[in-house]
Order: sequence, then C-alpha cells, then structure tokens
Amino acid sequence: MFDIFIKTHFSGGHHLREYPGNCERPHGHNWKIKVTVRAQQLDKLGMGIDFKVLKQQVSAVVDELDHRDLNEHPAFQDRNPSSEHIAQFLFQQLKGALTTERYQLQAVEVRETDSSGVIYYGA
Repeated sequence: MFDIFIKTHFSGGHHLREYPGNCERPHGHNWKIKVTVRAQQLDKLGMGIDFKVLKQQVSAVVDELDHRDLNEHPAFQDRNPSSEHIAQFLFQQLKGALTTERYQLQAVEVRETDSSGVIYYGA
C-alpha cells in the first residue's frame, strides 16, 4: 500500500460568523493544502498515481478558492469557511476524480498556519 501526496496552497479571506472573538472580523490566510491518495497497487510504470494527474485535479479545485472571500463562495453560504469545512469541501470535490480501482482519495489536510490545521478523511 502506498500513500502518494502533493502539497499546494492558496490565499483567501474569510470570517467566522458568530465566532466569539477576533475571527468574526474579516481576515486572511495563506492556507497550505496536502492531498493524499492511497494506492493498493502500482501501474505498469510503477506509480500509484502520476503526480502530474494529482496536481492537475487538485489545482482545478483549489483555484476556485484562491484569492477569494470564501464567505461568498457557494459552498460556504450556509456554513462557516473554517479549516474543517474547507478540508471537507476539497475532499468532496476531489473524491470522484481521485478514485479508481487502483487508488482512492485518502485525506485532505488544511493548515491555516505551520502549527495549526486539520486532516479530513472523508465520511
């Protein structure tokens, strides 16, 4: 079994509705993203998933969030754009494209800072 991952990032603004503190005010982050795919077997070239394919799929979804006010994104109209919800959104958007007989999406990690983040494994 192999876990294959890529790291990327995006910048964006948000605020947490009804949060009892500073995070209720608009502010921004440079979110760091790590997407992990678990391969049960390798292809004929010896890869679980081509890094190029993984990067393309992740970029297509992350680009939706880059340099935006996340509170205005349709996915966050009815829920706060917390790191947890961002990780869940990314996982849900990527799951179909990153699931085959050979591999499947394992986890999405979202970090607001180098020392604070979440990992979502799907439901």
